Amino acid sequence: MELILIFAVSIFALLFAVYLIKNVMKRDTGTEKMREISNAIKEGAEAFLRRQNKTIIYLAILVAALVFLLYQIQKPELSVWASVSFIFGALSSVVSGYIGMWISIRANIRTASEAMKSLNGALQTALRAGGVSGLFIVALSLLGVVGLFTIAKYLGGLEASKIPLYIAGYGFGASFVALFAQLGGGIYTKAADVGADLVGKVEAGIPEDDPRNPAVIADLVGDNVGDCAGRGADLFESTAAENIGAMILAAMLYSTNITFFGNNPEALLGVILFPMVARAFGLISSIIGIMVVRTKEDADPMKALNRGYYVTALFAMIGFAVAAYWTFGTGQVALNAPNAWWHFFLSGIIGVITSVLFLWITQYYTEYIYGPVQSIAEASKTGPATNIISGISVGFESVAYPSIVISLAIYSSYQLGITSGLTDAGFFSTAVATMGMLGPAAYVLAMDTFGPITDNAGGIVEMSQQPEEIRRKTDRLDAVGNTTKALTKGYAVGSAALAAFLLFQAFIVEIKQYSSTFVFSGVDVSKPPVFIGALMGAMMVFLFSAWAIKAVGKSAQAIIQNVREQFKRDPGILEGTSKPNYGECVDIVTKSALREMVKPGLLVVVMPILIGVIFKFLFNAKLSTASGAEVVAAMLLVGTIVGVLTALFLNNSGGAWDNAKKFIELENVDLANNMGKGSERHKAGVVGDTVGDPFKDTAGPSLHVLIKLLSTVTLVLAPLFI
Repeated sequence: MELILIFAVSIFALLFAVYLIKNVMKRDTGTEKMREISNAIKEGAEAFLRRQNKTIIYLAILVAALVFLLYQIQKPELSVWASVSFIFGALSSVVSGYIGMWISIRANIRTASEAMKSLNGALQTALRAGGVSGLFIVALSLLGVVGLFTIAKYLGGLEASKIPLYIAGYGFGASFVALFAQLGGGIYTKAADVGADLVGKVEAGIPEDDPRNPAVIADLVGDNVGDCAGRGADLFESTAAENIGAMILAAMLYSTNITFFGNNPEALLGVILFPMVARAFGLISSIIGIMVVRTKEDADPMKALNRGYYVTALFAMIGFAVAAYWTFGTGQVALNAPNAWWHFFLSGIIGVITSVLFLWITQYYTEYIYGPVQSIAEASKTGPATNIISGISVGFESVAYPSIVISLAIYSSYQLGITSGLTDAGFFSTAVATMGMLGPAAYVLAMDTFGPITDNAGGIVEMSQQPEEIRRKTDRLDAVGNTTKALTKGYAVGSAALAAFLLFQAFIVEIKQYSSTFVFSGVDVSKPPVFIGALMGAMMVFLFSAWAIKAVGKSAQAIIQNVREQFKRDPGILEGTSKPNYGECVDIVTKSALREMVKPGLLVVVMPILIGVIFKFLFNAKLSTASGAEVVAAMLLVGTIVGVLTALFLNNSGGAWDNAKKFIELENVDLANNMGKGSERHKAGVVGDTVGDPFKDTAGPSLHVLIKLLSTVTLVLAPLFI
């Protein structure tokens, strides 16, 4: 019954996404000039993604072959399943990223055109287009995991309790592709953005999205390949990896409490599929949330989006109650542990509340109506240096509240599991909280995709020289889009933190199942090898971030030089009498982003394998007091903690710098009092925003994926470290 429900809801969500596509695509595409700009963005985005996916697929094939060979040495019975599920996960992640970008580059012009008629039309166009991405990606992750589970059970004849370990490669493949998609897209979008801003705004003094800027098309393309394709692959791998991790812990829960469930194969299936059933109800909730969003011409569009999110969260909670009662409130388990169902229901509620709190905290630190961003704008009065100092301090401070929220969520959900009446249910209960946080994932992804669509719509309106009142509408939507992008980054890092804890526990369970040579008792950092593993995990986060930010800097330098050369070569560009060569900048940043993404991406895959294998041989040779598995566990644990905190700092400081600049731009221009666009204060704000760009859109979002890729690569390759 559970399988039928999951498949039915997932297929319904895909059909509803097709309905949304038709709803968006039937809308007007504006003037000929608007279509010309939109087509240039579409061509640039598709060309980049085509080249990026080609590179990623080559790398994925190499890694799949490596996984197969390594398993042939250690666990030959798992080699085919591990490598095939890896490839399947990688391809699904590629498709997820493409879907996000496909709808975005078609919805931007339709949103711009709707803005010429009404604010509500533009808002609904952008959000429903985002909904296509959200529903497709979450439904695809459910279908992928449950489809593999069904094949393994009914065609492969595998035991249901062991299947999650066999298909763990699906999460690894999804995470592998997502890291490169997020990295490549992040490098592209921020290199183009930095180049366009520094030469266009600061040096030439022309407005944002001005058609005279040679890098403007590359900048608009970057919004799609970074914020849509990259984030689509990111959230797909989040849902896929966490589904599998939850299934591993569910199988452990059943085996520990087999007498409570009555040794019933149907009960085992229900427990393993419980996280997916809850996620299916989350899909229905997201559909309702997307469709209730509407606004008035003079109303705040952010309030309409928040209302849709709260509706989604409410129905997700109701769905969680149904799923929990269905699985744990009936049958033998209800007699033996009558409190289990509502304890797990409360754990799911904790997850949903955690997601709401993360959105509120992120909003406080990144929206310009609150103190932190306004303090950065105030510091800009005395120049770029004080702007940057203030932004860094806001970023560091913003780490505190999310850390407390994560801690409370893990502790409270763990205690609910311990007191549920089932034995050793604490870790499974934290997995349930993670599933609760991911309940509104489709709606959150719709909000995220909303951002680049409205950003592009504003660019199209500006470049096609539409009336000022139309630009004011798209500016309002663009400001909301910047907020939603910041909020979804907070949501993504929060879910990554809970998911990493889930996947760490799944790794421990897997080690205990595979190990016959030693008893794994935990991570003991008093052992020198274990401390070394922990140190390497922390170091890897900083090295990865350094390489990602450096990649943006190198790529941006090439863009800056090209834009300066074009202005020098043809003075008519700035005078508006001749057209810049947009294609040069697009080609430069495409080649640079693809070249620069490989090194940091491979670091995350190769380093845990090397650490694990080296210490495995040292342990077997009696030269180490800790096994490869123990050392990798320490690396995973500390790398996760440092990665979460660093991602929070990078995301929030970057978002705060961005909106501090926008706060200054919204002021009435008064150059004598150092206020508004063109003032020295504004230039300081632009510099701060430029520093924050690779923080919030390249290194920060890529760390979300790094955290989970580190978990999935160790989960899949755990047998090699024993």
